[in-house]
Amino acid sequence: MAERVFLIVLDSCGIGAEPDCADFGDVPSNNTFRHISASPEFSASTVRRLGMGRMDGVGWLGGPTGGGPLAAVARMRERSRGKDTTIGHWEIAGVVSPAPLPTYPDGFPAELIEAFSRETGRGVLCNKPYSGTEVIRDYGQRHIATGDLIVYTSADSVFQIAAHEDVVPIGQLYEYCRIARRLLKGEHAVGRVIARPFVGEYPNYVRTERRHDFSLEPPKETLLDALCAAGRDVIAVGKITDVFAGRGITESVASHNNGEGMALTSGIAERDFHGLCFVNLVDFDSAYGHRNNVDGYAAAFAAFDGWLDGFLKKLRPDDVLMITADHGCDPADAGTDHTREYTPLLVIGDGIRPVDLGTRPSFSDIGATVADLLGVAWKGDGVSMAEELTRGDVSDDELLDAARAARAAAYAPYSGHAVGAALLSEDGRIYTGCNVENAAYGVTVCAERSAVTAAVRDGARRFCALAVVGGTDRERFTPPCGSCRQTLYEFCDPQAMRIVLSDGKDKRVYTLDELLPAGFGGLALKTE
Repeated sequence: MAERVFLIVLDSCGIGAEPDCADFGDVPSNNTFRHISASPEFSASTVRRLGMGRMDGVGWLGGPTGGGPLAAVARMRERSRGKDTTIGHWEIAGVVSPAPLPTYPDGFPAELIEAFSRETGRGVLCNKPYSGTEVIRDYGQRHIATGDLIVYTSADSVFQIAAHEDVVPIGQLYEYCRIARRLLKGEHAVGRVIARPFVGEYPNYVRTERRHDFSLEPPKETLLDALCAAGRDVIAVGKITDVFAGRGITESVASHNNGEGMALTSGIAERDFHGLCFVNLVDFDSAYGHRNNVDGYAAAFAAFDGWLDGFLKKLRPDDVLMITADHGCDPADAGTDHTREYTPLLVIGDGIRPVDLGTRPSFSDIGATVADLLGVAWKGDGVSMAEELTRGDVSDDELLDAARAARAAAYAPYSGHAVGAALLSEDGRIYTGCNVENAAYGVTVCAERSAVTAAVRDGARRFCALAVVGGTDRERFTPPCGSCRQTLYEFCDPQAMRIVLSDGKDKRVYTLDELLPAGFGGLALKTE
C-alpha cells in the first residue's frame, strides 16, 4: 500500500490513433508522441530509461537504457465517447461517459446567445468555432470599440469568452462565465465554460495566463470524492480543480504553465501528506498542440523529461508515481483540435514491479488502481491493476524448485538427459515444462519451449525469468538451446530477462542478452 501517489497528466500527449478515430473526425496517422520525436528539440532519455519503449505502440523508442526497465507500462484506451480534457480526466478518475458532451460546429443556438446577452448586458461577437489566437486577431478591434464579448467554441464541448482586460476587468469576465455556466444546462450542458482574457494592441494581442475554466460537475462519484470521504488528501495542481468543478479536492494549487506546475509538484514532494497529488501540465495542449507547434511541443517534453530525472530522486520508498495523458493533440495534424489517441501510462515506485500490462480497455483503470494503492474501498468504472503491479517477487530459489519438480516428469529415454524449466511471467505466474524426446530425436521438445507454450496458451505474453535444471557428468549446466533463446526473445526484454541455470547444487545467472547478443526481434520486421 502506498502513502502518497503522484498522478501527472501530460495534457494531450497521445501515443497513436485509436481504432475508432474516424468516428471523431481523425485519421490513423495521428500520433502526437511519435511526431514530436522527429523534432531536433526532442529528448526522452528519462522515460526511455524507465522503459517506455516496451509499451504497446511505442517500440520504436527503443529498450530501456542502463539495464532493465524501472517502470511498469501500459497503453490506455479511452472508453468514453469523447476526446476532450473534461471527459478524459473524468475517465481517469473512474467515470466513463457513454455519450459525448454537446458540441456546436455551427455556433450556439440563438436563444442561448440572446439569454446570455440579456443577463450580461453586452452584445456577442463571432459565435462559431474558431482558433483562440485567430479569434482575438479577427474580432479584437470590434470588441474594444463596442464592448461586445467574443464568444466562440471549438471541436470540444466548450463555451469560450474572450475579452480584453482593459475593456472587461478579470473579475467581471469570470462573473460572465458563471452566468454562462448557469445557462448551459440540460441538452446544452457543455463540458467547460472558459474565460480567455487577452491584452495588447492590434494586431499583437496576447492571451494572458489568467484563463479560468468553469466545468460541469462529474455525473457521479469520482476517485477524488472517494479519497476525500476516506480522509485522504487530494492536492490538485494546475487545472485539475477546474476540470472537477472543485469537487473532491482538499487543496488546490494554481499553476499557469508547465514550468510552474513542475516546480510546485517538486515542492509538494517535500511535504508530508497521505493521499493523491493530481497534476495537469497544460502547455503541451494549449501552447503547442493546438498551435501546431511541433518543435515547441518537443522542447516542452524534453524539459519535462529532464525535470522527471530529478523528481524521481525525491520519491520516498512508499510513494508511487503515475504518468499518463487525457487525449491527443497531434501538432503535426492538419487541424488544431484534439485527436482521438491512446495514452501512455508509466508507474514507478520501490514497491512497483516493472511489468508490461499491455493495452488496457479504459483510462478508468488508473483511478481504480490509485484507490487500491491508497487502501480506499471504491467502485468506479475501472479495473484495478494494483495486484499485478505489487505482487511479490518470485525468488530464484522458488523458480529452481519448480524447475526441479518439472524435471521429474521429463521423458528422456534416449539421451538420459532430463531437463526441467520454470518460466516466470511478468504478472507473477509460473509455468513449467520438461523435455520430451522420441526416437527421431529431431523433433524433441525442449523444456524451455514446453514452458513457453503452456504460458502462451494461458494468455501470458511477457516473461521476466527462467530457471533451468539439468546437466550431465560432462556438462554440469544446461543453458537453453539456440531455438529456445530465440523463442524467449519474442516475449521479453532481453536486457532484463534472467536465466538461472542449476546442476542441482550450484547456480549461474545470465541475462538473455548475454546468451543471445544482438538478437533478432520483431521490431526488425516492422516498417514504422
